[in-house]
Amino acid sequence: MTVAPRPSAGGPAGRRVRAGRSRQMLRYAARRLTYSVPVVLVASFVFFWAVRSTFDPLAKLRQGRDPGVITRETARLGLDRPVIEQYVLWMKAFATGDWGVSTRTGDRAQAMIGSALGTTLQLMVWAVLFAVVIALAIGTYSASRQYSLGDHLLTGLSYLGVAMPAFWLGLMLIQVLAIWPREQFGLDQPPLYFVGLHSPGQSGVNADYFRHLALPVLTLTVGLIASWSRFSRASMLEALTSDYVRTARAKGVPPRRIFFRHALRNSLAPFVTVVAADTALLIGGLVVTEQIYAISGMGRLFLDSLLAGDVFVLLPWMLIVALAMVLFNLAADLGYALLDPRVTLR
Repeated sequence: MTVAPRPSAGGPAGRRVRAGRSRQMLRYAARRLTYSVPVVLVASFVFFWAVRSTFDPLAKLRQGRDPGVITRETARLGLDRPVIEQYVLWMKAFATGDWGVSTRTGDRAQAMIGSALGTTLQLMVWAVLFAVVIALAIGTYSASRQYSLGDHLLTGLSYLGVAMPAFWLGLMLIQVLAIWPREQFGLDQPPLYFVGLHSPGQSGVNADYFRHLALPVLTLTVGLIASWSRFSRASMLEALTSDYVRTARAKGVPPRRIFFRHALRNSLAPFVTVVAADTALLIGGLVVTEQIYAISGMGRLFLDSLLAGDVFVLLPWMLIVALAMVLFNLAADLGYALLDPRVTLR
């Protein structure tokens, strides 16, 4: 992407510019997706080779008493073929929806990953939504009152949030917001639950769901707010000291309009890029949070499969995470272009 002079808007000329930009963004998205294919293929092959070299898909079968089962399964799975040929066969099966059967649970890998992905997305959506709103509010406030008491206080809290380990924060939240109130006030149930996303026999979006969701989302949100608020503050300060802001002030544009319409809008473009990149990492990076709260998401699925050497889950898990990274990075670039019309997509 390069930065070009801001096009004029308004009337028929403005509509033609917007239509042309929409076509440009569609072409850019198609081109980026095309370029991403070899990246995903190379990354998936490297991971496939590493998993094949590390784990034995027939490890459990070798403990059985049937000597012929190893030969039959080796031929059925193509394990006696070169690794590149095994990879091609696996990719063809993946594309047709045949992701294999977990050697750990006996369930189909596609169903396991689909369920785990849905659970992780629930955590991500709520955590990112709250974190974006609060981080933007903190960053905007700190930038507008630079070096004030409030700015110093929020800066100190953000450093504390960045330095706080997720596992320690999660355990402290459980103790303070769930166990302590129950013991202190003699409650039958804790005000907030800390195991799973639903109580036994419960399902859907209801009060029980939100009582389970609060603590893991809060654990995720604290770290995201801490880092994103610092980035929002820096981006906003850079926008407030830009030439176009000084020019607007010299022309007598009201300060509120300069702040929200010029500075805030332009500071959002790099902020969106950081949010999209960090959100992509959450797809497979919630291992600690999901483990603490016993939530069956992508992170916990990866950890359990890795410990069990479950290659039939690890391989499609990796490809799904890689595809998510590509899509979120593409969304970041498109969001950048939408927020800043000066950006030219090439």
